[in-house]
Amino acid sequence: MSDANIPSNLKYTSDHEWARIEGNKAVVGITFHAQQTLGDVVYVELPAVGRKVSRGEAFGTVESVKAVSELFSPLSGTITKVNDELTAEPETLNTEPYGDGWIIEIEFSDSKELAELLDAAAYAKLLQNS
Repeated sequence: MSDANIPSNLKYTSDHEWARIEGNKAVVGITFHAQQTLGDVVYVELPAVGRKVSRGEAFGTVESVKAVSELFSPLSGTITKVNDELTAEPETLNTEPYGDGWIIEIEFSDSKELAELLDAAAYAKLLQNS
């Protein structure tokens, strides 16, 4: 897998979500590897804005032609935005996993949790070992 598929400016989870940290908020999506493994995404179940989530808690699902997979929050906090565009165009997760395919934005409540996320090198190593 090329490094272009693992942007260095993002943090990652072992569940194949990414987080782009912007102040006290994190924009969250699924990784290139996750969308490739899922295949063609046909439906995304989004959480409600204002919902509180804990790190590792399922907040929605992605349905593809192959499987239904849960989405897990990389950080604890409150969901401040959801990407409603995915309701009409779920395939954006396949075509733009790190751009327009973002899923939620979380205002995180515990910045200490950031240290538990993987950097690009650690995520690449995780993929090599799986």
